[in-house]
Amino acid sequence: MMWITRSIRRSLMLPHSHAASYSTALTSVAAVEAERSIREGPRNDWSRPEIKSIYDSPVLDLLFHAAQVHRHAHNFREVQQCTLLSIKTGGCSEDCSYCPQSSRYNTGLKAQKLMNSDAVLEAAKKAKEAGSTRFCMGAAWRDTIGRKTNFNQILEYVKEIRGMGMEVCCTLGMLEKQQALELKKAGLTAYNHNLDTSREYYPNIITTRTYDERLQTLEHVREAGINVCSGGIIGLGEAEEDRVGLLHTLATLPTHPESVPINALLAVKGTPLEDQKLRYGR
Repeated sequence: MMWITRSIRRSLMLPHSHAASYSTALTSVAAVEAERSIREGPRNDWSRPEIKSIYDSPVLDLLFHAAQVHRHAHNFREVQQCTLLSIKTGGCSEDCSYCPQSSRYNTGLKAQKLMNSDAVLEAAKKAKEAGSTRFCMGAAWRDTIGRKTNFNQILEYVKEIRGMGMEVCCTLGMLEKQQALELKKAGLTAYNHNLDTSREYYPNIITTRTYDERLQTLEHVREAGINVCSGGIIGLGEAEEDRVGLLHTLATLPTHPESVPINALLAVKGTPLEDQKLRYGR
């Protein structure tokens, strides 16, 4: 507190020209870019060094100026309550190193079939009664190709839940263009498909699905007119450069995702990352 007081006094005692330059020197990149964003709107031509300079801004500056941009773009008094339900758990053929739902790892999780309509709709009804305005359904699949019966069931779930007056989100793995269009027609609000990490670090975490395949699914979702929900996970053993790389990919998409979930790894016994510890910058 004494240091802050001395700093304030110093700025007050400086001649005007020196005080201005001193103030400029203390202005973080986060402050500059927040002001520009409010003034000019979002941009999609970010460079990695630009994102890194924002990433390296003092954390309280980031919080303060991010809040300013948020208040400019959203009603800051509103928080949306969502409910997520795993409608098909376990048995996934992917090798995502963090995921206990992979059939490749012995995590004690028993694979289950797709939940039936009564169970899903009852869960959605309870979610609405509890105050949720969006209901999200997740299925542990690599993709929906060759799952026509299950996919058609999910389309019906989407229609029924929209009929309850709720928004609906799904995360079902990779999608083809036609499937995205069918989900849109059914009334899907948003589709979640995370990139997980940077393109460079991605092969260390997943080998059964390419980074470009993930981006293609996001493209199909966007072109179908469905909102995009895409983010990643920190604590996978990545470097700070990889976190910047993930942000760069998301920030340079033709249209920014409406939602960017950033998750912290929950290491699960039996997965390749069971001993991974979340450390600063890794």
